[in-house]
Amino acid sequence: MGAGKASLKSADDLVAAGLVAHAQRDGLAAVAKRYAIALTPAVVGLIDRNDPADPMARQFVPQLAELVTTPEERADPIGDLAHSPVEGIVHRYPDRVLLKAVHVCPVYCRFCFRREMVGPQGLGTLTPEAMDAAITYIADHPEIWEVILTGGDPLVLSARRLRDMMERLKGIDHLKIVRFHTRVPVVEPERVDDALISALKASGKTTYLAVHANHPREFSETARAAIARLADSGVVLISQSVLLKGVNDDVPTLAALMRGFVENRIKPYYLHHPDLAPGTSHFRVSIEDGQKLVAALRGTISGLCQPTYILDIPGGHGKADIGASSISGGDGCFTVRDFRGEEHRYPPV
Repeated sequence: MGAGKASLKSADDLVAAGLVAHAQRDGLAAVAKRYAIALTPAVVGLIDRNDPADPMARQFVPQLAELVTTPEERADPIGDLAHSPVEGIVHRYPDRVLLKAVHVCPVYCRFCFRREMVGPQGLGTLTPEAMDAAITYIADHPEIWEVILTGGDPLVLSARRLRDMMERLKGIDHLKIVRFHTRVPVVEPERVDDALISALKASGKTTYLAVHANHPREFSETARAAIARLADSGVVLISQSVLLKGVNDDVPTLAALMRGFVENRIKPYYLHHPDLAPGTSHFRVSIEDGQKLVAALRGTISGLCQPTYILDIPGGHGKADIGASSISGGDGCFTVRDFRGEEHRYPPV
């Protein structure tokens, strides 16, 4: 699909585009009734239609497996609602809050941990009154050092609305960092223009932007250009990825993904263990396999390319670093495991 084409937002759209067979239409329509569908032209252009196991299609094209909910899955897998003092705010950690201004995305990832909250049938955009209350909450809590704009994808907002919001944050003296979490530079790179970049920086605070990508093929030529515009503007770029079965759960793919981030001036930050969102069991790997993959990266790629492997503990208990433990022992005598799995005494005898 080229420039000017519309996003695909229904089972009929997917059939018409040749991404799924007509025989799947009714089943996928049932998926669409529960979970939003959207694939931008940029995403559609990355899908290999000749590969039935294409990792790009797996991330964005719905599957009937999404109608299967396992007992451990939950609508709010990381406990956002338990830490939401006012609408749009999640205050889980003392010095930072999430500000969820919008619950709409340019694309809908099939593994999304907020899939019950986002999309046309989700929580929508904050009303002006709710936004007022959210900004007031931030202003009234001097311990808040960082605001993280998420949702939904905050960069679906117009540059004007983003600027208005950032200018309101400008007057909060104790707030020093504004961070955005987004898929836009990869899935809708044409949005990253001068007006958007200016809006991102309008608060006068230090601006970070976490770019979400899960496969090295997501760094298309247009995505690289959008990312370069952000980096050249002085926005600090970090990464966010999810470890997904059939997408990036092997060392060569993960290594290429992390190198891709670094080559594009994005510092690898978090590799998320997949959350227990409804209908996503077909994406989950075991923690043990994830630990082995992360350990193997240590001996494969530069230290610049190493993400932190984390689990968001269900129930709202926060993130835990679950990378493979490489040291055990105590009282000055330890056993250290290298990236090959071989064990060594420390200090050596």
